[in-house]
Amino acid sequence: MSSTSTVALAQPSAEAQCNMAAQRVKVRGFAIKLIVVWLGIFVILGVGVKLLRFDVNFMYDRLGFIIEGIKYTLLVSAAGITLAIILALLGALGRLSKNPIANGVATFYVSFVRGTPLLVQVYVWYLGLPQIGQQLEKVGLTGAQKLLTLPAIPAGILALGVCYGAYMTETFRAGIQSISKGQTEAAYSVGMTPGQTRRRIILPQALRVVIPPIGNDFVAMLKDSSLVMVMGVWELTYRATKMGRRYFRSLETLTVAAIIYWIMCVILQALQARLEAQMGRGERK
Repeated sequence: MSSTSTVALAQPSAEAQCNMAAQRVKVRGFAIKLIVVWLGIFVILGVGVKLLRFDVNFMYDRLGFIIEGIKYTLLVSAAGITLAIILALLGALGRLSKNPIANGVATFYVSFVRGTPLLVQVYVWYLGLPQIGQQLEKVGLTGAQKLLTLPAIPAGILALGVCYGAYMTETFRAGIQSISKGQTEAAYSVGMTPGQTRRRIILPQALRVVIPPIGNDFVAMLKDSSLVMVMGVWELTYRATKMGRRYFRSLETLTVAAIIYWIMCVILQALQARLEAQMGRGERK
């Protein structure tokens, strides 16, 4: 084949170039329209703020006080998702186990926790455990009530972690089951034990599958962490409601809190999208 024909094959045809240019114009036009829509939304919101007579100066002055709650929100969310991942992994292995005890316990855990409201679970961890400790002390377990009387933050972490662990159990189970049985059989053929097969073959590949849903669950937990305010944790929502009630400016302070939550979620979603893109490039390689 001559060099001229090789160059011709390497370069796209005139028709393909026209189609690509038309596609770029279409994408650019859609982006411009999207920007216009967003600008329109912000204009409408600005008019609403004006009509409702938001005290913008008050919002700015109390912004620092509300922002200080971010550290507690992130602490509870990060610790909660870590606990949830551990429980979800154990729960998924239990659900897949042929041992009736492990399978029964894991199935009950998933069914019961997913079938009860998160707010009820928060109250049980914070208010119910001390009562259990009191009854245990009556049967001779000295110090049980003190042990089971948890501070607000640990109780909130346990409530979020246990609740989300139940939901994520099904995610982990689906991720493990997505790995073909042929890989398990191949691992057995080279002398690996079932435990080694899970650790070295199944779980590393399943982790790649479940990372995107874990990111979504973390974003959801970040917002649900506001429920720990009922225990007096000074996170974002608690600070916003406390300051709003004090000056009868709840709409302003809750709007500030909502914007902060939104910004944090946007950042987390952007990080998640970047992580998924890097994982996608790794798979293609």
